[in-house]
Amino acid sequence: MKAAMLVALAGAGLMIVAAGGPDCSREAFAQRLASQAAPGSDGGLIALPGPIEPDGQLITVIDPRARVMSVYHIDKASGKIALRSVRNIHWDLQMTHLDNEGLLPEEIRAMLQQR
Repeated sequence: MKAAMLVALAGAGLMIVAAGGPDCSREAFAQRLASQAAPGSDGGLIALPGPIEPDGQLITVIDPRARVMSVYHIDKASGKIALRSVRNIHWDLQMTHLDNEGLLPEEIRAMLQQR
């Protein structure tokens, strides 16, 4: 069944390309990319593929308006989608520094001022 689904998806992709899909000339492709808005610049959702694991794949969805990110796991065998984590990142983005390694910015500034 999985093989049939993959064959159907590949066939659909080939049909789209054969029916006048995207023009692959470098100039036209570059022009299309330059004219496209950056993901999320309109405040819409941003979906980022994550690492492909042996049992599935991770997808991160970011809502720039609500300042929330969610991580989903897509099971390779069943295709089921499971929510793994949700976090409001508003306060994370207010941080000016978080580093458990090395010197703090204040420590570096103090060292430079002693010179």
